[in-house]
Amino acid sequence: MLSALAEGESEIVNFLPGHDCVATAKALEALGVPISWLAPDRLLVRGGTALRPPRGVLDCGNSGTSMRLLAGLLAGQGVAAELHGDASLSRRPMRRIIDPLALMGARIEALGEEGRPPLRIEDSSGIKGISYRVPVASAQVKSSILLAGLGARGETCVSEPVPTRDHTERMLPSFGVSIERSNGRACLTGRQPLRATRIDVPGDFSSATFLLLAGLIGPREIRVDSVGVNSARTGFLRLMYVMGGTLQIAAQRTSGSEPVADVMASPSMLQGALLPASFVPSAIDEMPAVFAAAACAMGETVIQGAEELRVKESDRIAAMVSGLKTLGVVCEETPDGARIRGGGVRGGEIDCKGDHRVAMAFAVLALAAQAPIVVRDVDCVDTSFPGFAEIALQLGLNLEPIE
Repeated sequence: MLSALAEGESEIVNFLPGHDCVATAKALEALGVPISWLAPDRLLVRGGTALRPPRGVLDCGNSGTSMRLLAGLLAGQGVAAELHGDASLSRRPMRRIIDPLALMGARIEALGEEGRPPLRIEDSSGIKGISYRVPVASAQVKSSILLAGLGARGETCVSEPVPTRDHTERMLPSFGVSIERSNGRACLTGRQPLRATRIDVPGDFSSATFLLLAGLIGPREIRVDSVGVNSARTGFLRLMYVMGGTLQIAAQRTSGSEPVADVMASPSMLQGALLPASFVPSAIDEMPAVFAAAACAMGETVIQGAEELRVKESDRIAAMVSGLKTLGVVCEETPDGARIRGGGVRGGEIDCKGDHRVAMAFAVLALAAQAPIVVRDVDCVDTSFPGFAEIALQLGLNLEPIE
């Protein structure tokens, strides 16, 4: 999205060709941005020309990130469009971005019930910067407002209650944008020129998490090389340390504006624990793996402060607890998490609710199960991790497709 606004050609290396990322790229092409697909994981984006209204709706697929960030981008540029998604995305709350964008002067409305997609954005003559405190810990909301702020008059400031992923703030200076950050607050002045650059994308920590889970609960050590270890994303590591997991970080370095390292996970005797709620925002996308780890731990694990999981691609609290019960794990939902008594996982058939991270969590949990686990509706995994099945086979998972 930043490359689309930047003058010149930006090269994106190590692009993840999952459905979510591809949906974003296709939406930008529909807005008139020339994109050359040099390879499945390498793009050349020619930016600097005004975005144009698309001829049809913009299909965000399953990606809440795409919809929320595109809404901010379009509002800031004053471009009219309708943003649609699949059935899962159409159930996700959008009032959290509609309200601040409307305060900036954007004309935006939800066409679904109770502030849910599709979203309609009308063209506008320009929006103004605001100072806004995000009521929920959400990097998507923060980034949506900052992207809108790029096209706004004056200064836009966003404050957040607890630190969340900060990839947008880190990347903006690479495109020549001046941004001030301090004490959970980010401010930028609108209508700064953006210049093209090269972006080397680190390995996705959310995808790496499921491989690291395999190392913790499986029979052998697993190393994931060149993965992003931004502290706003690595709450999973901190939660596993609390549970006694053996994890090592080596060869730390920087790629562009992001910290990168090699991460090793070794078979561990995990222990149940009261997990600090303060770690959850930096592990929110990885929490299904935490539920799976808890099922393998000795004693009770208490997960709290994770109510945001209720409004992901599925209700991930309900999906994980239901699946774990099917596998014989003693557990119960709480409003903001779960209580899970680990120590034994039987086999069974799981409905992953069409959620890619739930599907991968149960697939990896099969390493510790006493009998096969059948996971239905797994096409969704390509949303974020194309090639997961092939890698899982290399890790020792005995995967067999079924009809």
